[in-house]
Amino acid sequence: MCRWLAYSGNAVQLETVLFRSRHSLIDQSLHSKLGATTTNGDGFGLGWYQHPHDIPYRYRSIQPAWNDRNLRELARAVSAPMFVAHVRSATHTPVQETNCHPFRHRRWIFAHNGLIQSFPLVRRELLVAIEPGRFSALEGSTDSEVMFYLAMTFGLEREPVPALERMAGFVEAAARRHGIDDPLNMTVCACDGEQMVAVRYSSEGNSRSLFHSTSFKHLHELYPDDPRIAAAGEDAYLIVSEPLVDLPDVWAEVPEATAIIVRGPQVEYRQFVPVTPQ
Repeated sequence: MCRWLAYSGNAVQLETVLFRSRHSLIDQSLHSKLGATTTNGDGFGLGWYQHPHDIPYRYRSIQPAWNDRNLRELARAVSAPMFVAHVRSATHTPVQETNCHPFRHRRWIFAHNGLIQSFPLVRRELLVAIEPGRFSALEGSTDSEVMFYLAMTFGLEREPVPALERMAGFVEAAARRHGIDDPLNMTVCACDGEQMVAVRYSSEGNSRSLFHSTSFKHLHELYPDDPRIAAAGEDAYLIVSEPLVDLPDVWAEVPEATAIIVRGPQVEYRQFVPVTPQ
């Protein structure tokens, strides 16, 4: 399907997690171990913040991530305290730049792995529900971008987790009206430069894989001389579709129906419960 990662902490070079790890995101684009597809070569994207209140920067391409020389140069040149990266395996929609994640609206970026089952059957109903003032910002044709703008419509900028719960509930309710069982499967990440919000949820309770780092302090103890780990700081936090390195106690699986909110050193875990908007 797709693979993604999100980072929050001290500013680090993007290549640290995109290229240098043993099972980096670039390696996952070719050799995914836990994804629905082994290869994720239908484009990629990066979104990053240099300062918390800035509009995020973005780079997207339809090239396979492993075959883009500009990506390697950019990842070596850019350091950022918060970023999201995504490699795509297309499902319902074409391979084109506007369908590559992350999607961006003002200060927010959004990445998704998963799908809305039978999306073409519910697409019109979901599109009509998007706030008219935001509808013109839609660029592509993916279910993921529709989910993003539905979440925006339901208040992502004010209350991220409740907005995502309302988005998920709305998608499930619309799918039921069309006779679609277990319509939603998602691991998503939404960021605004100050906070990082991730969710693992599926209608059938069998979501795509998602993990979070447990403790960079523990990594510092294991590898005291590794400058990459030292640069990240003890409060650094990673959310990944698949672990980047095979080390004990470094990664924990995100439980089903869970939301994670990261604000600097503060990390909150809460149950994720879809709500049908009234």
